[in-house]
Amino acid sequence: MSATTTAGPTAGTDWVPMTSEQREQFDTDGYLVLKGVLSPDEVRHYASVLDTAHATHPRAADGSLHLLSAVTSCPELAGLIDHPATFPLVWSILGWNVHIYHSHLDVHPTIPAPKPDFWHWHQDGGRQNRELETDPRPRLSVKLAYWLSDVSEEGRGNLTLLPGSHKTNWLPGPPKRDVPWPAPPGAVQVKVDAGDVVFFDRRIWHARSFNYSEITRRCVFLGYTYRWIAIRDEIARLPQQPWWNDLSPVQQQLLGGVGVGDGDHHWGHYPESTPLYVALRDKGLLDPSYPPLIP
Repeated sequence: MSATTTAGPTAGTDWVPMTSEQREQFDTDGYLVLKGVLSPDEVRHYASVLDTAHATHPRAADGSLHLLSAVTSCPELAGLIDHPATFPLVWSILGWNVHIYHSHLDVHPTIPAPKPDFWHWHQDGGRQNRELETDPRPRLSVKLAYWLSDVSEEGRGNLTLLPGSHKTNWLPGPPKRDVPWPAPPGAVQVKVDAGDVVFFDRRIWHARSFNYSEITRRCVFLGYTYRWIAIRDEIARLPQQPWWNDLSPVQQQLLGGVGVGDGDHHWGHYPESTPLYVALRDKGLLDPSYPPLIP
């Protein structure tokens, strides 16, 4: 795959499912670190895409950018959504009836002065965490975080998480989010290099740490879930974009462009016209744990 193209590598790439060791670690810790996923050229390309977005979109008062709908906002990022080194982990966990429901790109320059600790620990999913009654909550979605800057040391805006917390519904915290409060015991700042990827269960308790380094923090987050869960990203105008037809069928599925307006399709009633099902079938990679509703 060329780092400068929007079309992804799906058609000609050999996918390798998640290993049993990866699955065991993911189930135990709630996350995996994938080393060296992106080449130096890819890192430079995608970092430049984020720098352009940072220069052209409204920024927060501290100069940071948190831009939703990653591929809609920056089509050049489309090659990340089914990257051969990461996407197999998604369908190994969730199966073939999936799409990207929530994505964002983040650029965080240096914070010049220390800030007080405050409670921004959370599980992904928003109201899912208030309205689902099970304990532990269901997984429902997973996330890929592509790191485009060096956060191999703490204090660079590292993703901070509590290993193994994905099966815990609540953490003891402050009465309000703006009350200074320390991180929960056992929390770690994940230290990774540019080009590494963190794959994590949406339920793991996590937060962004502050960037006190001289390195600008750059990262792309892609959240995947079942197609019967509504997409939060802006997708309404995607099929009208000039680059849409350059995407592979699997990429179009992931961005919500397959079975539009057909609830039964999103429920998985038509696997033979669901591109990821077809791709996995043709490669002999269908997991019997995720069969069609009607064999």
